[in-house]
Amino acid sequence: MTVSLARAHGTPCPTAVLDARTLPASEPELLARLTELRSALADHGAADVLKNALVQPSRHPLFDLDYRFVQSMPDRLDSFDLRGSCGHSILAAVEAAARTGMIQPLVAGCRVRVNVLNNGDNVVCEAEETSDGGTRFTAHFLCSPPRPVDELLITGEPVTGIRFDGRTVPVSLVSMGNPYLFVNAAELGVRTVEELFADDPALFDKMTRLRLAVCRARGWDTTGAFPKVAALLPDGPGALAVRAISVPSWHPTVALTGATCLAAGAAVEGTIPHLLSGAADQPENGMLALRTPGATVRASARTTGGPHDRRLAWISVAEKQVDYRGHFLPTPTSQELSWLPQTA
Repeated sequence: MTVSLARAHGTPCPTAVLDARTLPASEPELLARLTELRSALADHGAADVLKNALVQPSRHPLFDLDYRFVQSMPDRLDSFDLRGSCGHSILAAVEAAARTGMIQPLVAGCRVRVNVLNNGDNVVCEAEETSDGGTRFTAHFLCSPPRPVDELLITGEPVTGIRFDGRTVPVSLVSMGNPYLFVNAAELGVRTVEELFADDPALFDKMTRLRLAVCRARGWDTTGAFPKVAALLPDGPGALAVRAISVPSWHPTVALTGATCLAAGAAVEGTIPHLLSGAADQPENGMLALRTPGATVRASARTTGGPHDRRLAWISVAEKQVDYRGHFLPTPTSQELSWLPQTA
């Protein structure tokens, strides 16, 4: 088993990138191997690595890389969620694949086309700048052919009422890259950006319980990682303040798929991202600024068609830096794996 570690800036943890060609095809055997990997990483002080990217050269002529994401759940070493994806892990996977010779070396301007096996996403990772330590990317999430924006709404409506703490809370459920739950932070008692970005256990608890309330209302698994949840406040024309939760804590910024989903949601009239960002008063296909506790992320959604036939063509998120942490060669012993760092 070949394993590399890479980390995108603004993510909660590095991603373990594995060569899928060296892994079992059956799910039970695959998860057993990933459990061994988690144990080995934990033994070497890397128990915080909760993201796994399984990659191999794509057999599809339109793609360079096949990618499958597996989320490690924090409750047990053998607990995983195979649904959904992780945009930052896609970039980490491209970085590691280029460093290990699976794909061509990255140079400024080159593009790597990624086939996301979890959900069928088509992602193009464009290298903006490369260095010895990593790469800065722009990620493009493509819809080919352009997708009616109404299809992005999980419930078929821009706002859905969820019973929560004895009242009905309006939320928007949007799926682009990953399923997301968006709520106006004011509905949770938050009035300012400073309050939104504070390390407030009460807000964390409310957002967690609201996510579970949505899962129960929709009949979804309450033990998994999806949908993700983010609370929003308006932050000026074309801008949102965003506080998101990642497994198992606050997200330091916002997930790449979260930025993608917010840009998609802002393009759909009547959703909470659309209403709070003032998208109706902004130029069509303009940039959306997402202010988070750790950084401001900029995303843009390209749509086509008229008001009654709007379709999403692509979403771009720029200036995403990924650092390569190194290549590790597991050496199996009689009972366990040991790890020999090959590079720093």
